Amino acid sequence: MDAIELTRDLVAIQSLNPGGDEHDCALFLGGLLEEAGFEVSYHDFAPRRTSVVAKRGGRGKGRQLCFAGHIDTVPLGSQPWSVDPFGGEIRDGRLYGRGVTDMKSGIAAFVSAAVDLGEALDDGPGLLLIMAAGEETGCEGSRPLGAELAGEVEVGAMVIAEPTYNLPKVGHRGAFWLRMTAAGKTAHGSMPEHGINALYKAARAAGKLEDFDFNVKRHPLLGGNSLSVGNLHSGQNVNSVPDRAVMEVDIRTIPGVDHGSLREGFLGYLGADIEAIEPFVDLDSVWTDPAHPWMQRVFDLVTPILGARPEIGALPFFTDAAVLQPAFGGVPTVILGPGETHMAHQTDEYCLVDNIPVAVEIYRRIIEDWAESNVAVL
Repeated sequence: MDAIELTRDLVAIQSLNPGGDEHDCALFLGGLLEEAGFEVSYHDFAPRRTSVVAKRGGRGKGRQLCFAGHIDTVPLGSQPWSVDPFGGEIRDGRLYGRGVTDMKSGIAAFVSAAVDLGEALDDGPGLLLIMAAGEETGCEGSRPLGAELAGEVEVGAMVIAEPTYNLPKVGHRGAFWLRMTAAGKTAHGSMPEHGINALYKAARAAGKLEDFDFNVKRHPLLGGNSLSVGNLHSGQNVNSVPDRAVMEVDIRTIPGVDHGSLREGFLGYLGADIEAIEPFVDLDSVWTDPAHPWMQRVFDLVTPILGARPEIGALPFFTDAAVLQPAFGGVPTVILGPGETHMAHQTDEYCLVDNIPVAVEIYRRIIEDWAESNVAVL
């Protein structure tokens, strides 16, 4: 299977989120895999919010190897693109399109590797492919999917095909997105002294958050926690004092940080200006000890392909591993994909064309090595 052409096909199928419609992309992938001899199932967490799962093998002993990723993409943004964002144009060694790096090239690469291996998978421990909807808005698809699959299959290790320049990564930070509400009292805009302006309260809180100190020891690879105030909404009309303001805050956390305690800390820190803080995305960090034997084996396998042994690294953003890894019992998880990390969510998003077949070869070797070892990884 040509993974470059498959990437272009996937880019042409719009699956923007928010907006939320991964159904056509899931059916396209499922059809390819079913035709190739895989057992395919579809899972909706909302109308047309479709994830697709494919399985093959499992007659041999040992736990299954899982490849996972998401088929939704972020919106296009407000700036104009210099290429058709759904055209899959190739120019100067780059394949352009929304989602090409994050992460349809990764999906295309592991689907291609699996299809190419075909019947060779049948007598092995088994291969599980997860192509989830709704990752960009908090792993909405993979959360129920992980819980369901955990009762059906035994997974021993997992590869997440997010963009890493084909360099294996051993973890990522968690995501804790908070909705903070300030309450006031409405009044006529010409007589603000009769009201209580909720926007002023939220603005004061936003200013305080700029100086917030998490006061935690930095992680050697993931660094510290981060905080960004992403938006602030208030008021219904300019000539009334706003009686409600809502601020949404994006927090990324390192291993060992308790999200519940962090929320309580914000309530105390912001005081009376903020009356409620509610999480709307709550994903823990992901970490696998790089000394784990299977992780070391992955580094061994990619070294001759890449020409040098990669340095151990981790990622600042979350992936579906945040919910799939705990669902599967904390299995060793490597994040490894052909996309350009720095191009995720960017205007004129691209992936280097040559990285896609390299990813296919890496995935083939990981799958073959897993089948040859034919043992459970604990």
